[in-house]
Amino acid sequence: MEYAVNEGMDWRAATQEWLEKELQCVVFNPNRESVRFFSKHYPSCNFRSLKHTDLSQYQTIVSKLVDLDCKEIADRSDFVVCYWDESAMKGAGTKGELTMAKYFGKPVYLVTSIHHYDIPGWVLGCTTEIFASFETLKGFLLELDERKT
Repeated sequence: MEYAVNEGMDWRAATQEWLEKELQCVVFNPNRESVRFFSKHYPSCNFRSLKHTDLSQYQTIVSKLVDLDCKEIADRSDFVVCYWDESAMKGAGTKGELTMAKYFGKPVYLVTSIHHYDIPGWVLGCTTEIFASFETLKGFLLELDERKT
């Protein structure tokens, strides 16, 4: 999220809406959860500026966000949808979340237009399926859902 355009809100909101409508999923959207987290615990905080002005406070807050994400993946998630683009390559959170999902046996569905040979091996090792678009992911998830019934 840190380096993504609009913190990845657009693709996450669209994916959440589709998952809720088509598959009746309960979705953990880190953008929305971050808004709730900051509203509750740090309502007047300029979080991004803390990285430059108060590293200790920044680390404390990020540690709490990491805990929130890790617990969600470990305890409540059935699968993880990851959009892998240039901004994901720059950050670390996505890699950490994929590792958590792998460790806890949760499928990771990676959507990317990046050639597989340019994706870090660690990420590929955590990935269950790779999709060239969100539309192909949706088709896969619909088919998977039909097999359950």
